[in-house]
Amino acid sequence: MTTNLPDIIQTVTIQAPIQKVWDYVSTAEAIAEWFMPSDFKLEEGYEFTIQSPFGPSPCKVIEIDEPNKLAFQWDTDGWIVSFLLKEVDGVTEFTLIHGGWKAEGVVVPKAGRLNTEIRNTMNQGWGGIVQKLKQVVEG
Repeated sequence: MTTNLPDIIQTVTIQAPIQKVWDYVSTAEAIAEWFMPSDFKLEEGYEFTIQSPFGPSPCKVIEIDEPNKLAFQWDTDGWIVSFLLKEVDGVTEFTLIHGGWKAEGVVVPKAGRLNTEIRNTMNQGWGGIVQKLKQVVEG
């Protein structure tokens, strides 16, 4: 039995009400300010493209629970990215989960590198990205 790599989970507290944070995670224009350019639309089943460092990444919106959750398939390797929002006393806890990792040692085709390397790089990248979201929303 093989064990898949663990999900990447990054959480940040944003000094803003949940609706303001949701507005920054649910439109292509706002997502481009803190993440990457895309032609995203807030519509379940919508297929869009993120312009990633490895080239265009095909994506598909798979779940919307406004203003608490947005999830999409990212690229062709089985990845699922979820944005979870929870308001507590007027501030928002934002959690990003990047799941769908295969077993250790599998090569990520688009990057041509082992998934353990890609996961470590992306874990650091996501850490910076959620901090940038916090700065943009609070700014």
